[in-house]
Amino acid sequence: MGLIILKPNKLLFENLSAFLALGFGAGLSKKAPGTIGTLVALPFFFFLQLLPEYLIYLFIVTLFFVGVYVSDKTSQALGISDPSSIVIDEIVGFLLLLILITYPLIGTKILVTTLDFILAFILFRIFDIWKPFPINLLEQNYRGGFGIMIDDVGASIYAYIIFIIINYAIWRYYKFNPGTRRQIFEKKISS
Repeated sequence: MGLIILKPNKLLFENLSAFLALGFGAGLSKKAPGTIGTLVALPFFFFLQLLPEYLIYLFIVTLFFVGVYVSDKTSQALGISDPSSIVIDEIVGFLLLLILITYPLIGTKILVTTLDFILAFILFRIFDIWKPFPINLLEQNYRGGFGIMIDDVGASIYAYIIFIIINYAIWRYYKFNPGTRRQIFEKKISS
């Protein structure tokens, strides 16, 4: 029996894989489904703040592999190799970026401000849409769920590098040391 190709909105509530891959319905947005899907990462990020740091990294790695599976199954059901309605890749990519910013692998946890969220969002969307070298090679050379997911991890890494450079330049310009950001925040809370 051949593969039955379904429309995303019909598929959304028919199985859990599609529900997750379509970002709980965010991927069905008529305009900018990737941008809307990226925002779905924010509730996950705020939830993760309740967990110990090692579980946060375990969660994002697990979510990546879940994303590989569900995006592969959903793209097959839709009959499209990388449909724009699949946004689990944007969710994982942006969530990874927020985790890297907040819980850097080197250094200490930092306080993330609203401006940091906005800058991270803009940078991630730029790299996710633009796909500079070698992100474009990841998208071209890998198929299925892994191909759908891995280019957004690449976009997340590029966005992280630029985020760090911008933050360093800003804090350097204002002659703040790395701990100053937390000191400023603590002064605002205590007053």
